Amino acid sequence: MFALKLFAVLGCGLIAGVFFAFSTFVMTALARLQPNQGITAMQAINITVINPLFMGVFLGTAVACIFLLISLLSKWHQPGAVYLLVGSLLYLVGTLGVTIAFNVPMNEVLAKVEPGSTDDAIWANYLVNWTFWNHVRTIAALAATISLAIAISRVAI
Repeated sequence: MFALKLFAVLGCGLIAGVFFAFSTFVMTALARLQPNQGITAMQAINITVINPLFMGVFLGTAVACIFLLISLLSKWHQPGAVYLLVGSLLYLVGTLGVTIAFNVPMNEVLAKVEPGSTDDAIWANYLVNWTFWNHVRTIAALAATISLAIAISRVAI
């Protein structure tokens, strides 16, 4: 179980770092480009991110959190269990859930945009909304990391 908790906390931290990078400088850099260049770059990023390494950590962390939640059913009384619950739910809802509900649909819409054939408002709207939801994912993943790290320090489950 320790290895599963360690993988979950490291996965949450790694994903928080990726999302933090997008929130603090990647999206700002893309916003400085001409809309057709920004759209082209983001479309390339959205294709490239679907790779075994990123998806393995992103989805693997979700699976680890699900297993941690299941393990809590019989070990709720142990120290740190509430931190495992909170951390796992933060990742599953605030990171994976937000990605599925908000960021991916926006990416799918952007994928259909022909760079240069649209007005600048589509790109500006995408930047604001996608970045907002990325901030939410960043905070959730970071909070999940902290909660799971506390759970490990409490030697729970």
